[in-house]
Amino acid sequence: MTQGIDGKVVVITGASSGLGEATARLLAGAGAKVVLGARRLDRLERLAAELGLGPTAALKTDVTDREQVRALVDHAVGVHGRIDVLLNNAGLMPHSPLERGKVEDWDRMIDVNLKGVLYGIAAALPHMKRQKSGHIINVSSVAGHKVRAGGAVYSATKTAVRVLSEGLRQEVKPYNIRTTIISPGAVESELPDSVTEPDIAAGMKAFYAACAIPAESFARIVAFAMAQPDEVDVNEILFRPTAQEY
Repeated sequence: MTQGIDGKVVVITGASSGLGEATARLLAGAGAKVVLGARRLDRLERLAAELGLGPTAALKTDVTDREQVRALVDHAVGVHGRIDVLLNNAGLMPHSPLERGKVEDWDRMIDVNLKGVLYGIAAALPHMKRQKSGHIINVSSVAGHKVRAGGAVYSATKTAVRVLSEGLRQEVKPYNIRTTIISPGAVESELPDSVTEPDIAAGMKAFYAACAIPAESFARIVAFAMAQPDEVDVNEILFRPTAQEY
């Protein structure tokens, strides 16, 4: 699975664990030049060393900081001369009923899940326009298609990612840029750890323990979208564990 992947420069946010880490492993194994961004630099550096990516492959990045996101993308371009793929993967999911008024959690979701994606697009787009090529992959969720009690704000941010991604798709046609939205169901990651309400967290962890599928399933979806011929633009993929009803 190296066709369309080997030699490509791929920037991944939220790369220190879960979906981002699994994708970095798969793509690096397929010959991609992967640049890793996340807040936990120690974990990034260990991953980069394990994958043989070199000391320039990891950069501490908080996606709520626009300048840090721009620095990550510019760093990748400075090292490799271009950026072929941006995977906007960083996210969190502190579910709670609206009546509990967890405003700080709401703000965090908006800042990471939505504004973090926008900052990634803003950083990568000038380079991709200049190259007349590129691929922006944004991570939504099953919750971006369906809403349930306790997950309204999370669903709102993930629906917004789908909406802005579709707008982006239409706008970048003159520049030969591809766009993909990936909407996972329950996939093994640290996402349930971001739930701050103990009762909600217990239920979410039990749900993930019962049916979550390995993070490598997400990585294979990313690789599939990347590996298509240049004239093929896979715009949206929704997938779940077979056992997941929601």
